[in-house]
Amino acid sequence: MKRILVVDDDMELCELLEAYFEREGFAFRHVHDGIAGIREALSGKYDVMVLDVMLPGCDGFEVLREVRNRTDLPVLLLTARTDHVDRIVGFELGADDYIPKPFHTRELAARIRAVLRRTERRNEDVPGALRGREEELFVVGDLECRPGARSVKVGGVPVALTGTEFRLLETLLVSAGRLVSLERLSRDVLGRRHSPFDRSLGVHMSRLRKKLGPYSDGTERIHTVRSEGYVYAFPGEDGCSGKVDAS
Repeated sequence: MKRILVVDDDMELCELLEAYFEREGFAFRHVHDGIAGIREALSGKYDVMVLDVMLPGCDGFEVLREVRNRTDLPVLLLTARTDHVDRIVGFELGADDYIPKPFHTRELAARIRAVLRRTERRNEDVPGALRGREEELFVVGDLECRPGARSVKVGGVPVALTGTEFRLLETLLVSAGRLVSLERLSRDVLGRRHSPFDRSLGVHMSRLRKKLGPYSDGTERIHTVRSEGYVYAFPGEDGCSGKVDAS
């Protein structure tokens, strides 16, 4: 039985969601302020958190920042705002998905199931050579990645990545030096088909770039091939044929 934590100050909505998700076979708990949300999220009891942005006192972004600094618990944001800036900020802080209010309960359930599938795929069905061995080690330049331990080091210094960022890096490293298409990254990492209007992949990639930093000579590790995908380049390489944009 999958366990859902909902953090939202709308008690009537929480009670409706509780009735629905318990009928769907989920264990469900709701709390109504940010401090309680952080405490529950860090307890290790839950498989996914649904987090409202607009909370009294400690808002959803503060909760997400604190949770993401200490756990890779999947987080789906609820927002009543239509401004895309809120969604981008959420992705930059490490959210896995979002859904705007008002929403259909079945759509929320579908998005939760998609996030859970991606999490399970990360643990059980990592593509290619990364599948299943604790001793597996990828080394590209000064970067070391141990998929079994979910650890990354750059120049010997540990780098903390969210679950989505780690899956992005894994997928790129499997094909280091070669183009990884937007469609493949969306499918394998985000669990959905690529849409030219979906900016979430680019936001996650930007965060990953920032955390890894450039090579010691100042060149970028991850190159953008416009409208096609990304390349994890080896040191001293420029990526792929003339279409590469390191932005």
